[in-house]
Amino acid sequence: MYQNYKNVELVKPGGLDLKDRLVGVQRVTKVTKGGRAFGFSAIVVVGDEKGVVGQGLGKSKDVASAIAKAIEDAKKNLVRIPLNDVTLPHEQKGKYAGARVNLIPAAPGTGVIAGGAVRAVLESLGVHDVLSKSQGSSNPHNVVKATFDALLQMRSAQTIADQRGISLNKVFNG
Repeated sequence: MYQNYKNVELVKPGGLDLKDRLVGVQRVTKVTKGGRAFGFSAIVVVGDEKGVVGQGLGKSKDVASAIAKAIEDAKKNLVRIPLNDVTLPHEQKGKYAGARVNLIPAAPGTGVIAGGAVRAVLESLGVHDVLSKSQGSSNPHNVVKATFDALLQMRSAQTIADQRGISLNKVFNG
């Protein structure tokens, strides 16, 4: 799922205190010759609120098992995102299909200024001060994936210094 990103640190769920947030539940219909077969798909975000977050999708005939499957899927897709204390290291744009998300670090005390799907991801991640704008599609599946696209492109100052082969001070005073 995260093959196209450099420096992605996958995390095992063991030993983490993970909290899950339900982003959305959709009722889906399959038309068969016997009539309509109803099912549910759920999208869930899990995170430890300390820089580890994952998202998952579950489908089932009833809501409860769809959510349970989504939580299991999310635990298999955990990644570590670099943070600057309780905000993001830098501004970043992400996109997936028709959804575009812009994440901007904010001053302490700002809070999480974000809509439903983006808010769920950022709160599970442990970000407390951030501005965001979601544009294009409002489909929660695509908005969550666009948010992950932006987060997976984040790099800490230390990572940038290592990649350039310079000291941390030179990154900021360069």
